[in-house]
Amino acid sequence: MRRRGLSRLFAVALAAVLAASAAGTTAGPAAAADAWTGTWAASPQSGGTTFDRQTIRQVVRTSVGGTAARVQLSNAFGNQPVTIENVHVARRTSDSGVDLATDRVVTFGGQRSVTIPAGGLAVSDSIAFAVAAQSDVAVSIYLPRPTGPATYHQVSSQTNYVASGDVAGNASLANAQQVGSYYFLANLDVQNTASRGAVVTLGASITDGVGSSFNANRRWPNRLAARLADSGRVVGVLNQGISGNRLLADGAGQSAINRFERDVLSQPDVRWVIFSDDPINDLTSTSPPTRAAQLIDGLKQLIARAHQRNVKFVCSTLTPYRGWSAWSQDAEDQRVAYNAFVRGADSGCDGVLDQDAALRDPADPTRFLPAYDTGDHLHPNDAGLQAAADAADLSWFGAPGTPVSSVIGLRAKANGLYVTASNGSPLIANGTSTGTAQQFERVDLGNGNVGLRAKLNNRFVSAEGAGAQALIADRLTAGAWETFQIIGNPDGSVSLRAQVNGRYVCAEGAGAQPLIADRDAVGPWEQFEIVTG
Repeated sequence: MRRRGLSRLFAVALAAVLAASAAGTTAGPAAAADAWTGTWAASPQSGGTTFDRQTIRQVVRTSVGGTAARVQLSNAFGNQPVTIENVHVARRTSDSGVDLATDRVVTFGGQRSVTIPAGGLAVSDSIAFAVAAQSDVAVSIYLPRPTGPATYHQVSSQTNYVASGDVAGNASLANAQQVGSYYFLANLDVQNTASRGAVVTLGASITDGVGSSFNANRRWPNRLAARLADSGRVVGVLNQGISGNRLLADGAGQSAINRFERDVLSQPDVRWVIFSDDPINDLTSTSPPTRAAQLIDGLKQLIARAHQRNVKFVCSTLTPYRGWSAWSQDAEDQRVAYNAFVRGADSGCDGVLDQDAALRDPADPTRFLPAYDTGDHLHPNDAGLQAAADAADLSWFGAPGTPVSSVIGLRAKANGLYVTASNGSPLIANGTSTGTAQQFERVDLGNGNVGLRAKLNNRFVSAEGAGAQALIADRLTAGAWETFQIIGNPDGSVSLRAQVNGRYVCAEGAGAQPLIADRDAVGPWEQFEIVTG
């Protein structure tokens, strides 16, 4: 009886959120904007698959880190209530695998099951889960009964996994089907006291990542997130691109005008929006042809709505696309006119991301520079997406912060001394300061894995003997024995977990003996502080 009562209360709360959203108020997720920042998002669309007694494990790439997390699940386009159970978050290792040491169960109103009404949104309770910036997080959900057509995001550019039965808490999903979309998952949010807010990148296929390498996180918003992180600016980047989307008309997803409230203004702690490539689809997909004046009127509407909510609006120029089947000279003239308005002093834009200038061929400005073209003449390749991100002026997001240094020291909590890599000797926590022997380069090996390369001899730290022997910096390259995960602890310290045996690095004998990767749990001897500078 108590569970049923709580479910009814939660349904009432959801109804209040939906009513407030329809009225343009800030109930629900927006009310927590001062406490939560979005680190990842995907725009909901209609027309997804129906699921029944299946688990979906979905991999998201974070932009900023945090000390706690929450997830948002959307049934925005469902035609019936959908029940979701046994939701888990964990650090993703590789493929469908997760690190069970980081696995956390997600609850909604204290319950492990939530029923989301058609058109509704469920926001989870806060999760005691340390999120690393620029890392892969797996969100797993179980769907115990037929869902009807799922609210989904069609283009993920990331492999996700669907398996039979309730296996959301498993370390990996055997015999899972691989899919290229996101289902029901709309947001991952974090708490981070250093956050400056979030920027939403609103656009179509170029923003969504079409043309980027699959499973590589090379969409231009990902590249922008990396630039921000490298500059020390803690700014969440939320990719709200939908392939085929338009500014003025519904089709592939709701138009930018119709989804602006949900996908931009209601995002956690949104402070900026970059409006990108939607108008290209208005120019190429409509009859009679769309005129630049219509696009400019639509753009002005979005700018005004953003400014009413104190959100800065950055306008992007439209990239060239001559060679694409829908190109025409008339559409080209409209593109040029739109870009001229965006660049003009009276546009109302708070900044201009000039993707056109960054990607066009100087010898023929109606086309991509060949080095940036996927070959379809509409979508940039990885190099082009990097160039688009590089064209962003980071001063839009405030002054630089303290950059995240790749050179670190490790201070053992067991004795307060620094880990030392003496040439040819095992690592031991006996340094009183951070000289060259106490410095390591943190090398990103992908999927949240790192190698530690000692500055003293430029060699990687190895969990020698598959973790059975003391750690030593003696390897020229990083293989399985030289691969670690840095796992955040609730007190702000970290622990190192060796990939080769799944065990934690220990400052043995309270730091009096060499480090060794042989512990199954984290205690004081397995805790370290990262020191930079």
